[in-house]
This record gives sequence, structure tokens and C-alpha cells, in this order.
Amino acid sequence: MERKNFLKSLVIGAVSTSALVEACKKDADTVTGTTTTSGSSSSGSSSGSTDSGTCSVAPTETEGPYPTHAPASYVRSDITDGRTGYKLTVKITINNSNSSCAALPSALVDIWHCDAEGNYSEYGGSGSQSTNYTSVHFLRGRQTTDSNGLVTFTSIFPGWYTGRATHIHVHAYNSSGTSLKVTQIAFPEGTGTALAAVNGYSKGMSGYTYNATDNVFSDGYSLELATVTGNATDGFVLSISLSVPA
Repeated sequence: MERKNFLKSLVIGAVSTSALVEACKKDADTVTGTTTTSGSSSSGSSSGSTDSGTCSVAPTETEGPYPTHAPASYVRSDITDGRTGYKLTVKITINNSNSSCAALPSALVDIWHCDAEGNYSEYGGSGSQSTNYTSVHFLRGRQTTDSNGLVTFTSIFPGWYTGRATHIHVHAYNSSGTSLKVTQIAFPEGTGTALAAVNGYSKGMSGYTYNATDNVFSDGYSLELATVTGNATDGFVLSISLSVPA
């Protein structure tokens, strides 16, 4: 009888430990906080803001095959650099998940994305991008967050290329230049969205890869999904809050 009770206690202990491990996995990227996200208009809980007293750390994503070669060389708010397309104002708020999700001032924020045709500057001439743009630097820039954790860029609405949904790359650093987070921004899809209004520019949407089957966003993109308002005549405004461990 004593041996049976001993074995039973081992089984119960193993189950409890397993449950604890799973709970830790689920909560690993969630940080309790009391500060409401500031400095970003029209961004909801799907983009990582502090609803219900918590904020979730933005997922880490690949820099992709086209990161900026020397980001510190492109400190500018207008990153258009001669590329044509529908105007897009990008507003990104950076929050500190290690400080009750408070706004993170003086952080360095780099962004980069493709042009209307799906091409990146600083690359090309072979492989997946046949057009050679190795000597130009359009649609890349760096800004420093203000006291509300906000940076604002003037750009164009990104196009798309085979295998990827429309997206923007983001790399956040602290004021000393230490990397805090590499992630990406996803765009809302469907009738009435900015994506539908732009309609892939001259390429249309035939063959487009949507978020659900995108090789980066398919495992979940709620914390990377921006709010995008506006229209093709006046331009669009993208807003998102991203929480990072600083």
C-alpha cells in the first residue's frame, strides 16, 4: 500500500510540473503593467497596446534578406527618396515591457520596406530581385523616439513580392545602440482596407500571399498588425504600438 501511494504521488507531481511548464510558456511574452500606451493614435490591442492592464512583447522576426547596410547613415523622417506611390505616414510607439509597459523615450528605430513594385534599395541585380538597386537607399530610415515613445516616418505604401504579404521591417535599439527587438509590421486585409484600396499598384493582387499563409506571419501576427486609416487621394496613416524589453 505504501508503494502504491508513493507511485501515485510521483504521477501527480509530474503532471503538476508539466502544467507549470506549459503555463510559463504561455505567459513568457506577457508583462503586467499599469500604464496605458501613449503617443500612438488608432492602435488597438491587436498591435500590442496595453489593454486590460497588460502588454505583450512584440514577436522577434527575421531581418529578411534585405536589411539596411548602414542604418545610422539614414537618420531621416522622410524616407521616400524619390519613390512613387500612395503616401503613407508611419507612426510607431515603442513601449518598455520591463517598466510596466511605459513609453520608451530616446530609443533608436530603424524601418525599411519595398517599393511599389516589390523591390528593395541596396540590393538587386541577381537572385530574387533582378532590378539592381545596390547604389540607392530609398525607403530606409532611422528616428529617435520622443518622450511618448513615438517615431514618425513619411513613406509610400509598400508593394508586394512573391511569397510575402505586404509588410514593414522594424529594428529597435536602446539609446546606447544595443539591439532590443527585430520585428515586422503586418497590414489589415479584406474589403474596405487600405490594402484593398491600393490593390497591389500595377501588379494587382493575383498571386498575392496573405498574412495567414505568409512565411513570417502564419504562426500569428496579432501583435504585429497595424491600424491603417486614410485613402488613396489624401494618403494613409499607419499606427502601431510595439512593446520591447529594454
